[in-house]
Amino acid sequence: MDSAELAALLTPEGLRLVDALSITSTADAAAAVSRLRAAGHSPDLVSAVVGQARLRERAQAKFGPFAERMLFTRAGLEQATRLAVAARHAGRFRDAGIGRVADLGCGIGGDALGFAGIGLDVLAVDADEITAAIAAYNLAPFGDSTTVRHARAEEVDLDGVDAVWLDPARRTAGHSETRRLAASDYTPSLAWAFALAERMPVGIKLGPAFDRSDIPEDVEAQWISVDGSTIELVLWSGSLARPGVRRAALVIRGDAAAELTADADTVDADVRDLGEFLHEPEGAVIRARLIGEVARSIGAGMLPGGTAYMTSDSGATTPFATTFRVREVLPLKVRDIDAALRRDGIGTLEIKKRGVDIDPAQFRRKLALRGGRDGSAATLFLTRLGDRRVAVLADRV
Repeated sequence: MDSAELAALLTPEGLRLVDALSITSTADAAAAVSRLRAAGHSPDLVSAVVGQARLRERAQAKFGPFAERMLFTRAGLEQATRLAVAARHAGRFRDAGIGRVADLGCGIGGDALGFAGIGLDVLAVDADEITAAIAAYNLAPFGDSTTVRHARAEEVDLDGVDAVWLDPARRTAGHSETRRLAASDYTPSLAWAFALAERMPVGIKLGPAFDRSDIPEDVEAQWISVDGSTIELVLWSGSLARPGVRRAALVIRGDAAAELTADADTVDADVRDLGEFLHEPEGAVIRARLIGEVARSIGAGMLPGGTAYMTSDSGATTPFATTFRVREVLPLKVRDIDAALRRDGIGTLEIKKRGVDIDPAQFRRKLALRGGRDGSAATLFLTRLGDRRVAVLADRV
């Protein structure tokens, strides 16, 4: 989105047209463009309106029904915090007694919506003018309790602010296609962010693969997984960090959430042979290095081979891992795997891998799945058992 499209969009006519559109496919979008152009609307307005309608459809996954009255940029939506996660972040600020929070690098306002939604006063700041304007629109329903500014985080006066939420720019500037930056190129810099965290309560949102060696020793590091995807790492300082907690894994699936905390990385469970069940830890648990804690809680050990997989002879389950019942162990050879799939009439196959240099998508193309849609479903693990490369055929519990 450019300034001309934004100006066309932020008019009564533009907003009315967006609210009236429902676009769920490329064909819908093409028809809408033709219809709006035939009605005499300008190219800038048509582009902005149709683009917003498509983004609102995609935003349902992150913002639910709230997406129907929000505005977005493509990059802003991709980088925005899911509203359910933002609400949990906001709850931590509220529980710490924070009344006014500065959201530095607010993007389209995803986290700021969470703060304002539970009654906190919010100062939302973004270095990009168009993004800041969209955040102002999205936060407008909260009236005087929210203020949006176009400024660099380092330039903001934090007098009167109780705590800061900081989302450093981890991608190049732009509203559509962007690329990832090295940690040394984040804006504001990590050195500035960590120095701020030493002076006041701060939550710093980072990518889940952030180098653990760069995490300050005196913060709480919380990794978050949502519906099977590890989405972020948050570093909490000051009163926002929980006493005695240095590592945390928050796992959210649907409306359910569970969290595992520890004062440090935990020691892995003992290695044992593959049993009747295989357990795959959630990504947040792996990143937080709390696998051993999960394994011991369900009486499991670690598979030989140095992967994160756990195994047991008990079907005990946990919200911190997905459990599978092992059917059989096969050589990691297409011929042997094909024979087993054909024998069992498997038509739907989920492929996972750890510890082997194999692309699951390419490997799938080598298999001859003959069960069709009426066939049974199974999961195939491509992994190592000690020095052996194997395929473990299993069923979700």
